[in-house]
Amino acid sequence: MSKEIEKLLNRNVEEVFVKKGLEKLLASGKKLRIYIGVDPSSPVIHIGHAVGLRKLREFQDLGHKVIFLIGDFTGRIGDPSGKTTQRVPLTIEQVKENAKTYLEQAAKIIDIKKAEVRYNGEWLDKLTFKDVVTLASNFTVQQMIERDMFKERIKGGKPIALHEFLYPLMVGYDSVALDVDVEMGGTDQTFNMLAGRTLMKAIKGKEKHVVTVPLLVGTDGRKMSKSYDNVIGVNDASDDMFGKVMSIKDELILQYFKLCSDRSDEDIKEITKRLKGGENPRNLKFELAKDIVTIYHSEKEAENASKEFNQIFKDKEKPTEMPKAKYKKGDKLVDVLVASKTVSSKSEARRLIQQNGVKDNDKVVTDIDYVLEKGKHIVQVGKRRFLELNGQ
Repeated sequence: MSKEIEKLLNRNVEEVFVKKGLEKLLASGKKLRIYIGVDPSSPVIHIGHAVGLRKLREFQDLGHKVIFLIGDFTGRIGDPSGKTTQRVPLTIEQVKENAKTYLEQAAKIIDIKKAEVRYNGEWLDKLTFKDVVTLASNFTVQQMIERDMFKERIKGGKPIALHEFLYPLMVGYDSVALDVDVEMGGTDQTFNMLAGRTLMKAIKGKEKHVVTVPLLVGTDGRKMSKSYDNVIGVNDASDDMFGKVMSIKDELILQYFKLCSDRSDEDIKEITKRLKGGENPRNLKFELAKDIVTIYHSEKEAENASKEFNQIFKDKEKPTEMPKAKYKKGDKLVDVLVASKTVSSKSEARRLIQQNGVKDNDKVVTDIDYVLEKGKHIVQVGKRRFLELNGQ
């Protein structure tokens, strides 16, 4: 096995089904069809998704055909993986809205112009009830209820909707429709990807290999989720991205270097020594933040973001530049924060105020109905977001 193939199938890879078979296929020189699927359940592609996309880029750089699949059909249903309760189905309008910038975000990682971009509504919208029954005949109820999250729900007396059993069939059929050789995804998708392997054998008599990559946890050590406010999006502004990386828990430094940076194995060993040797974790996070901002923006923006971070957090000064917005006397701060896109929703703004996370001209705002007086206001939201307001 060449060093190139060894690195491809081992670095930042959790498991390969079946490894020897894929090694042989890669060594043959055949150009493979490899895909990764993303459901647009949120408008954000985060650096956790990027772990798989970065591995996909490695295959692409070796000349293989990569496919970026947007689950516009499955996104409406919702993946039950890791869910202890039923997901609320999304409307087609919500899915389309979320998917608007997916190609732009994915293009930060893979060469989107050379990739094949597909939407699984192309084939899943056309399946008949007979087709679904035929697909379902390849699986047993016992297989489905062996999944951890379903076991937990049964134990807790929580319902499992029948359509949740059908989700693996749908994403499994994606492999058949795309006629792929390899599928890639996070370890939470293993069951779904293996369902595709089963269907590929049953329908096409073809071996589909599966490559799983580790799951990157959020900045606070929990699952990376927008609801936890611990997500680093690939489209985040450079200053915001830098600050979020600096906020990660110290024990996550190595994981983030391994999964999110381009550092070599030798560099990782050196970083491990520095950590064990008692070096201040802040120094390493600073390097990590510059690495990650460089990947998704540029080296120049990373340098500027590092200076801006030091100015705000080390020198305790306001940022040199910040977004500006206008308002009218009597406007509520919550409404202005949403209108200026400083926060994503009124509920987020209220929550931050209740947590003493919003300041107006350095004074903590405690009233969720806080009304702005005429004049200039420097509003700070959380630790990193600033907004200059000018009243009319």
